[in-house]
Amino acid sequence: MNTEISGVILQWTLLVTLCYPLGRYIAKVYRGERTWLDFMAPVERAIYRFCGIDPAVEMNWKQFLKALLTVNLFWFFWGMLLLVFQGWLPLNPDGNPGQSPDLAFNTCISFMVNCNLQHYSGETGLSYFTQLFVIMLFQFVTAACGMAAMAGMMKALAGKTKKTIGNFWVFLTRSVTRILLPLSLAVGILLVINGTPMSFDGKQTLTTLEGTEQVISQGPTAAIVPIKQLGTNGGGYFGTNSAHPLENPNAFTNILECWSILILPMAMVFAFGFYTRRRSLATWIFGVMLLAYTAGVVLSVWQETGGSRQIDGMGISQELGSMEGKEIRIGSAASAMWGMTTTVTSNGSVNSMHDSQTPLSGMLQMLNMQINCWFGGVGVGWMNYFAFLIIAVFISGLMVGRTPEFLGRKVEAREMKIATLVVLLHPFLILVGTGISAAVAAANPEIGWLNNPSFHGLSEMLYEYTSSAANNGSGFEGLADNTPFWNISTGIALIMGRYFPIVGQVAIAGLLASKKCIPESAGTLRTDTGTFSLMTFAVIIIVAALSFFPALALGPIADYLTF
Repeated sequence: MNTEISGVILQWTLLVTLCYPLGRYIAKVYRGERTWLDFMAPVERAIYRFCGIDPAVEMNWKQFLKALLTVNLFWFFWGMLLLVFQGWLPLNPDGNPGQSPDLAFNTCISFMVNCNLQHYSGETGLSYFTQLFVIMLFQFVTAACGMAAMAGMMKALAGKTKKTIGNFWVFLTRSVTRILLPLSLAVGILLVINGTPMSFDGKQTLTTLEGTEQVISQGPTAAIVPIKQLGTNGGGYFGTNSAHPLENPNAFTNILECWSILILPMAMVFAFGFYTRRRSLATWIFGVMLLAYTAGVVLSVWQETGGSRQIDGMGISQELGSMEGKEIRIGSAASAMWGMTTTVTSNGSVNSMHDSQTPLSGMLQMLNMQINCWFGGVGVGWMNYFAFLIIAVFISGLMVGRTPEFLGRKVEAREMKIATLVVLLHPFLILVGTGISAAVAAANPEIGWLNNPSFHGLSEMLYEYTSSAANNGSGFEGLADNTPFWNISTGIALIMGRYFPIVGQVAIAGLLASKKCIPESAGTLRTDTGTFSLMTFAVIIIVAALSFFPALALGPIADYLTF
């Protein structure tokens, strides 16, 4: 157990130590400054020429969003076509059939919005072709879309009055060529060295020690796992995701993959500080996020290593902690940290069964996604925090009796309305979806959605919509979710949870950018202080966390109090 705790501390230290220099590098990439990956420039110019893009053309916020939404619409039709007809496409040595239209809709939307909610098992639900040309492709471009959106917002907020926020296509391309691709190559090489397969062979049939035959799936796993983690994607190549020994072979790969999940969301906070030259503000934002994340890790590790209260009541020893649904080679502490890491981001990968973790750990996982701005997905996590910043600035400005300002721009009614709609959409999607599904399940118990009754059954449905709206993708897998109802309803939540906030946040940044920049004075409300950070934290807790308290009380909290 001491070794497990040491691993948790080591990973936390590596994250905090390395995210700062990586954030500085990311800011240089988006500012167009010289970096050690400038040799990729000819590749980027070739991409621009092939696609007919002029990288020198600046876009206003409306043109920027039009480009972002257009490319995502194209990928939707691309993904649907390949998933439905994958049974007739090449690189399918195992003969996996095409997906049904409703499952293909859910899968395509899920990966297109950087969520990767999986209502199928990876090794049987997809071919090698669709794993590469839908899943892996989407994991690169959708992560890059979120990063490009944040880059546009940083450019809008960095300078003085301007009508443009950069070129979406340039930010998108550089996100892939200079950030995601090199990091993925480095992580992939380390995974191959540690035993993750990288081949196009079909399933292997092996004889076990007991003398029976076992069929083992393999494939180009090492190519897909790095970007699944680094891009906060999370979709498992195998059905059991990172609990599978070929996706996550040992303790080293577990630390490497868990580190990969959070390093870019952490670095993007500092990238904002370097890009806008507001490092003090970025440091305070990072501090709030890190405090919330660390508190969750400590509490969850304590819960999981302490074991289940219900099993304790049966007089059964739990020397290794609560090990139901966990891998022995990973352990309870590392599983708890992964659960917190994957839900403070929009990653959604799992190295244990979240449905089997103790009730308070499950509650913290849901709360991370319900708050949805403790680091979050690459780019979009900071953007979600930005919406709360605008609300906190507006409230604080009214409290001191002056017009609210953020980075020298006045925050007026239009920006406040957009920020409020963005913030309130999240609980609306989760609570309304859960309420409808609970009513349907209660009226039709024969449909068999829930494998667990009462409080835990409600938690399963609440978790599914929470994960969908937060574009996370993990689940309480006691829920039978591969049905038209769940595929379509969660697909709608995925779309609205991704694009409405991005549109609103980029619009706010664009509107602020076009306003006259007001020099700071003695009366300016400073946002780079501990007091304002505490104010922002309070706004997040009041608006986000308390919206879900009644549902959590009926779900995981009641589950915890039940013996």
